[in-house]
Amino acid sequence: MKKMVIGGIILVVALMIGTYFVAGDAFQSDDYINTLTMIGAFAIIAITVATALKYVNQIKNDTATGELADESWDGIGEFKNPIPSGWGILFIGTIIWMIWYWFFGYPTTQFSQIGQYNEEVLENNAKFAKAWKNPSDDTLVAMGESVFLVQCAPCHGVDAEGIDGKAQDLTHRLSKEQVLYTIKNGSNHFGYTMGAMPPGMASGEGAEKIATWVSGGMKGTAPAEFAACSSCHGPDGKGMNGMAANIAEYDDTLVSKVLEHGKKGAIGTMPSFKGRLNETQEKALAHFLRSLKGE
Repeated sequence: MKKMVIGGIILVVALMIGTYFVAGDAFQSDDYINTLTMIGAFAIIAITVATALKYVNQIKNDTATGELADESWDGIGEFKNPIPSGWGILFIGTIIWMIWYWFFGYPTTQFSQIGQYNEEVLENNAKFAKAWKNPSDDTLVAMGESVFLVQCAPCHGVDAEGIDGKAQDLTHRLSKEQVLYTIKNGSNHFGYTMGAMPPGMASGEGAEKIATWVSGGMKGTAPAEFAACSSCHGPDGKGMNGMAANIAEYDDTLVSKVLEHGKKGAIGTMPSFKGRLNETQEKALAHFLRSLKGE
């Protein structure tokens, strides 16, 4: 015990010296608050070390007493002693505090920076929706361009041409390679009402004809093989009023679903933009994309 006390005193002194070395300038100031804070720190150090030594000594030297219970597990018994009153009070007090904190305390009914931010976002979204309740097509295109330059241009480029093919070229709806890939592998990540497009809807020369016609802007007479596609996408390829993906242009539904779910691309996966744009901004972005004319 004597060695423990000596060691405890040495530890207290060392911690106090370390605390003074780190924050001694505050202790030397004229502000008495700093002085009281330093004294409090010294007191906490001394109390903590003394308490730790007390319980370490008890662990080393105290022996359990009382009546053993009948149960025994591999020679390990349990005494029928009552729980320490202090532990019981703290346990019950913790439960009471938890109930108070959950139903009455911070942050459920008090100020919250996150709550304030969310309220301001909702308020500004309401003002935005009111200000742009019925925007014209020209206004939507201009607004969509602003959204595109901030949110989309870092990957798709300011001209929307995909930065040397590293991302989707948005001046064209679909490339031949993309159509062939989708025909071969199918698609089921946008959640359209029609459900998943199964792989292998066409192959060989038939797939080539479909891909050439779709990537060419769907001009002229559709190849006979496109009948398998038109059952979902419609004879004009516009998705039958949002039931399936529009493969003719960037309609509002397609843009909204891509923003919500993200999309795999050549330079990695486009993340979901769900919640980052409001409904008017998504509609504006679709208008802007449709205004782009590739050569």
